[in-house]
Amino acid sequence: MAYTRPGAEGSIVSVPEVYENFIGGKWTPPVHGEYFDDISPVDGKPFVQVARGTSADVDLAVSAAHGAAQVWGRTSVTERSNLLLRIADRLEQHLEELAVLETWENGKPVRETLAADLPLAVDHFRYFAGAIRAQEGSIGEIDADTVAYHFHEPLGVVGQIIPWNFPILMAAWKLAPALAAGNCVVLKPAEQTPASILKVVELVADLLPDGVLNVVNGFGVEAGKPLASHSGIAKIAFTGETTTGRLIMQYASQNIIPVTLELGGKSPNVFRADVMAADDAFLDKALEGFAMFALNQGEVCTCPSRALVHESIYDEFMERATARVEAITVGDPLDPSTALGAQASNDQLEKILSYLQIGREEGATVRTGGSRRTVEGYEDGYYVEPTIFEGSNSMRVFQEEIFGPVLSVTRFSDDADALRLANDTLYGLGAGVWSRDTTAAYRLGRGIEAGRVWVNNYHAYPAGAAFGGYKASGIGRENHKMMLDHYQQTKNLLVSYSPDALGFF
Repeated sequence: MAYTRPGAEGSIVSVPEVYENFIGGKWTPPVHGEYFDDISPVDGKPFVQVARGTSADVDLAVSAAHGAAQVWGRTSVTERSNLLLRIADRLEQHLEELAVLETWENGKPVRETLAADLPLAVDHFRYFAGAIRAQEGSIGEIDADTVAYHFHEPLGVVGQIIPWNFPILMAAWKLAPALAAGNCVVLKPAEQTPASILKVVELVADLLPDGVLNVVNGFGVEAGKPLASHSGIAKIAFTGETTTGRLIMQYASQNIIPVTLELGGKSPNVFRADVMAADDAFLDKALEGFAMFALNQGEVCTCPSRALVHESIYDEFMERATARVEAITVGDPLDPSTALGAQASNDQLEKILSYLQIGREEGATVRTGGSRRTVEGYEDGYYVEPTIFEGSNSMRVFQEEIFGPVLSVTRFSDDADALRLANDTLYGLGAGVWSRDTTAAYRLGRGIEAGRVWVNNYHAYPAGAAFGGYKASGIGRENHKMMLDHYQQTKNLLVSYSPDALGFF
């Protein structure tokens, strides 16, 4: 039984006619009075209007954050930890309705939002609630009379810009460590998917002191750029495409503030010959790993969008793997049985369709898929068939990030060849290695130039495992307790307990 769309009669989730900005603990109309339509990719129609923020709104939000920063930054870690736990509980209590709203706004199947996006977001707040309680400073004894104390202090007010592919989870990835570390936040959601995070704010606003979390909606140039270049923030964190990440770095350089960037990828998924040594549970797991390019409609920075298959098993493996992809259930994203939903926007749909044409023009073979598809009742929605290209690693469909359910497959001859192909990319965010030989898998994993290498699994995102990119895939890390360091600065108190002068003057 499919869920009813948000706002319709009988739906478990309601949405207002208009979402304003959230500034200083209050829903605040945009300074210039402009709004934009939030369009559901499921049916291609608007379902809520959202404030269209500009630099004037960013100024208000940064000012509100500064008004709260000093008090919030001095709260005990116990208080901040407990608040994060209450946020996690509140999200868990409303998990199902948030999952339905995110599906309607983003297009991903509700079974993913129910099983992955929301539970992971909840867990992220709980993880950092624990991490901040366990964090300690240090003391160094320089000599018998001199001691170096090292304290973790919040940066103050930070800016965060989140993408549209995981609206709630990507917000949780950034908000949880920033708040745990004692910072106030000005958050800009992606203009394609603001309602999901605004519903989260609606649910948890009463838990947060006014000004600690502020949300300014709007478009990149109008709201994102003013936030990233604002002199009142001490850091900017961004998740999105690499070209925009370069701009974010430029904006931040004006004020000499740190950045963390989680950017694009073109992740290799390597299948060694021993994968086919037996027809067993491991092979079944590897075939699922091959099909993981379709998770979230391929709109994942770490999408395993390049499969490298050993030449000795290529034909047999690809026959099984193609059948696995062709068995993916498509249909209504609000139906829990659906495994592949809608692309997040019409722009993204058009981009993917253009790459399907590019692949054909380059001479790549379409093994399955390759076209737009329709879903009954949602004929204006943004749907694409899961597609497998076969070709060479030099082709554009192997080198450029498509951000859709499109996989490019090629052969390799030995581990050295696999490593060469895997690293032949501008990116280095994620990779996968599949092998029954753990030593060979270890060596391949260490040799691949990527920040996250999954071995005999893919698309797991536990809060306690560091995530981030090499090369053009970004700077810094998300997840893991090390993330606290990105939202703190170190204060060294160098104290002399000696009563005696040094004797220089």
